[in-house]
Amino acid sequence: MLYNLSEITDLIKNRRTVYPEQYTDRKVQKDQIELILKNAQWAPTHGNTQPWRFVVYTEKGKETLSHFLGQLYLQKVEKEKQNSLKLKKLTQRPLNSSVVIAVCMSRQKEEKILEIEEIEAVACAVQNMQLTCTAYGLGSFWSTPKLIYSKEMNTFLNLTEKDKCLGLIYIGYPAIKWPKSHRKPINYNTTWITQ
Repeated sequence: MLYNLSEITDLIKNRRTVYPEQYTDRKVQKDQIELILKNAQWAPTHGNTQPWRFVVYTEKGKETLSHFLGQLYLQKVEKEKQNSLKLKKLTQRPLNSSVVIAVCMSRQKEEKILEIEEIEAVACAVQNMQLTCTAYGLGSFWSTPKLIYSKEMNTFLNLTEKDKCLGLIYIGYPAIKWPKSHRKPINYNTTWITQ
């Protein structure tokens, strides 16, 4: 065996969503953020297009993101459908986090690879990020509010029209006990074909 499968299995099984409201004030260090990003880049990618792009918000940058998300919500959501609690959560989460990473897909100009495959590659990169966070003992939350799929978000992140923001990854040290969870046994969702 090349690696300790028991440790790898434990890491995968212990990855959890930890929300920004559950983070402490302790700062995630730059070298930790860099390793999270480096590990993201080792996700599988058809044609080795490496379609992931990252925009990292720390320090005052989190305030810039918070302000933008609040303004975008007020602009895009009809006044009668606006919810003050949703707005507060949207604007507070960047401020509650040590770092926020916007994870994006850069569409290949030649479009040789199907868009869905590029999106899948970025999703795999996110899993690598979250597993690295778990290994560090960091909480992470992959947030995908509808607002991120807008041309305004693309403009804010300096993306082209064909690129996509696929989520905001909030990261911080948990102030809570590490969450537990469970999954169904594999026989609920697996079919074996033997002939």
